[in-house]
Amino acid sequence: MHNSEEIWRKVESRLPRYAALSDQVWSTPELNYAEHRSAAAHAEALAEEGFRVTRGVAGIPTAVMGEAGEEGPVIAILGEYDALPGLSQEAGVAEHRPLESNGSGHGCGHNLLGAASLLAAAAVKDWLAERGIKGRVRYYGCPAEEGGSAKGFMVRDGAFDDVDVAICWHPAPFSGVNKPRSLACMEVDFSFTGRSSHAAAAPHLGRSALDAVELMNVGVNYMREHMPSHARIHYALQDAGGIAPNVVQGRARVRYLVRSLTMAEVLALLERVRKVAEGAALMTETTVTHRVLSADAELVANPPLEQAMEDNFLRLGPPEFDEADKEFARAIQATLTPDEIAAAYRRAGLDPIPGEALAERLVPLSAPEPAGIGSTDVGTVSWKVPTVQARGATYAIGTPGHSWQLVAQGKAPAAHKGLEHVAKVMAGTALDVLANPALLAAARADHAARTAGMPDVFPIPKDVPPPLDMAAGH
Repeated sequence: MHNSEEIWRKVESRLPRYAALSDQVWSTPELNYAEHRSAAAHAEALAEEGFRVTRGVAGIPTAVMGEAGEEGPVIAILGEYDALPGLSQEAGVAEHRPLESNGSGHGCGHNLLGAASLLAAAAVKDWLAERGIKGRVRYYGCPAEEGGSAKGFMVRDGAFDDVDVAICWHPAPFSGVNKPRSLACMEVDFSFTGRSSHAAAAPHLGRSALDAVELMNVGVNYMREHMPSHARIHYALQDAGGIAPNVVQGRARVRYLVRSLTMAEVLALLERVRKVAEGAALMTETTVTHRVLSADAELVANPPLEQAMEDNFLRLGPPEFDEADKEFARAIQATLTPDEIAAAYRRAGLDPIPGEALAERLVPLSAPEPAGIGSTDVGTVSWKVPTVQARGATYAIGTPGHSWQLVAQGKAPAAHKGLEHVAKVMAGTALDVLANPALLAAARADHAARTAGMPDVFPIPKDVPPPLDMAAGH
């Protein structure tokens, strides 16, 4: 019997506890750095399992870590539990039905993400103890992945200095090894200060900060023709200066997210964005300051770990769903456009199967590079230690990320089955690393070769603290 089969049974025996943890976190959606109940629930589960629990990792109140085992290699299994604003949604229904007006919701499946990772860590903990094998497994409860870059702050603070390998996953429509492709990014607030005045009686005495924000946005939009096609720039108004049109707005703030293939490219683009902001301030006779909030490096590949994870997927086989699971998934798909469903196949590099609602097949490691990539703070971890990620099928094919449809599926039986499936894969991969010194050596050597000679541009400036107030106002 392969070690994987033994640990799969350990995962299966714990599933009810961790499905309940996932549902508990789903029911208390919390935004970046405000995940107090979710972090507490994970810390409680770690304590119940007998992990040595550390709270407030890297000075972040909602970051937790649990460790088990003695000496030997350190395997980190990473979890998340932050939600998104404006995505409140009733579970189990295939229509838009918010539970709370403008409330938050788990539109990226991080309720599942944290629970499955902790489940995998707990199974590995027991395996180590029973075998008497030297090695340590750590669960890292990481807040604020949605633009808050908590893992980057944790790396900067030294939380990963003695880690040998990091393993993680993300909910998806398909199961398989995650292709190590992501965009580096940086998130920055630009705050303009002008002078308020009566918009009718004395408009000439005012200097509009809101005008400056609008001019900045226009200027950045003109930049788009003159930047790499793979780069992305997004913005969102944080403070319009007030709601009275008869006041010249004396303050305004806009948040920018700049992405590109490397951190060096991001910094070059951000410098251009900063010049546009200064130009907008000059035109409006206002002043502007900027505040870096967060940043993520691009992912670094690790083929030895990716092959080990692929082997675990192949040993386990694809997830299995029943007809009730598929019926609900088809109802969700009925709310989607054909383009949304087709895009899911393109991103996975798979050919469509007519009528396929839930994926009972694996995306092979040899599949084409994904079409359309985002950013993740796992990228910063991958520069520090060899890192591998899985994708776990937990929702209907075509479901857009950050959507009410994804929230609606977050407590479904299919989501729990996907949680169990990917926890087995992560636990099995951890066992392979712990039981095979040659695999660990190969992962380390590959990581050293890929990072040697590459620009050492840590994404988060040394003087930037974690933006613990990031969710304020939501």
